[in-house]
Amino acid sequence: MTLFLRYFICFLALNSISLQGQNILLESRLIEDLSKTPIYSRLSETIDGQTQWKKEYQYLDSIEIYSISYLSDGLKINGLMVKPKAEGKYPCIIYNRGGNRNTGSLKIAHGATLLGQMASKGYVVIASQYRGSGGSEGQEEFGGADVNDVLILPRVLQEIPAADTSAIGLFGWSRGGMMTYRALSEGMKVKAAVVGGALADMPANIEDRPEMEKGVLAELVPNYEANKEAELQKRSAVSWPEKFPKDVPILLLHGNADWRVKADQSLKLALLLDQERVPYRLMIFEGGDHGISEFREEVSDEVIAWFDRFLKDGEALPNMKYHGR
Repeated sequence: MTLFLRYFICFLALNSISLQGQNILLESRLIEDLSKTPIYSRLSETIDGQTQWKKEYQYLDSIEIYSISYLSDGLKINGLMVKPKAEGKYPCIIYNRGGNRNTGSLKIAHGATLLGQMASKGYVVIASQYRGSGGSEGQEEFGGADVNDVLILPRVLQEIPAADTSAIGLFGWSRGGMMTYRALSEGMKVKAAVVGGALADMPANIEDRPEMEKGVLAELVPNYEANKEAELQKRSAVSWPEKFPKDVPILLLHGNADWRVKADQSLKLALLLDQERVPYRLMIFEGGDHGISEFREEVSDEVIAWFDRFLKDGEALPNMKYHGR
């Protein structure tokens, strides 16, 4: 081995060690005063001259909301993180938001309500804006390279003292459900997943909503027209059920009156997961819209119960072998 080659190998090894030790979390800023935010009037009420949290939001006294930024593929990505105020180690939930560009982007309201409610149950909850939206650098790809902004989040959680990174769950709604499927197919190490109103069949979605192709995919997916078939398949979990890990139980939630993402997308995927012996539970809510808003409390209970089973209680995986009398 030449002296130059030895020096080169040494350089690569040192560079690898340096990258492994690099901080991914760039900023974590506590949002200390919600009274200065637009959501405050919705969360509070004045009784006998004193302003206080409405009954359903009194958990806000038990949590902390942070705006964060972190590195993904060298890009500065923004997001939110919410955790319990009490010291301790908590299991984690990675929340994947829906929408595209700034439609559906994370606001402090998400931190105070959806993410905050989960955090109040004893979880560190983290969520990405994805690249190209919410002030994040880069270009959004609606389920392309931007999935890396999700895949890196376990590394980010390692830098949060309250986060127990041995117990991480994935939770995504709509486009966020598709991001969850993509992350699972890339081998993301989590213990449970929940999706709601999730995109699982992009060709079917285009057929139901042609405007999605022209107004979203054609504008966001690189070289879409030239690689249309491959790009649609990449974003369609029904095309690759064999890529799902068999040790991550998935809860699929859908409303059967959802016009944005028809419930048959979850039905089709559930049948394929069944063939692959992937542990899953499918819940279809009668008359439920895209957010299953008609059953909001029940949905929230189901989500937390699923994560509690596999993240907090350490419940064993379901026996997916055919068995019984």
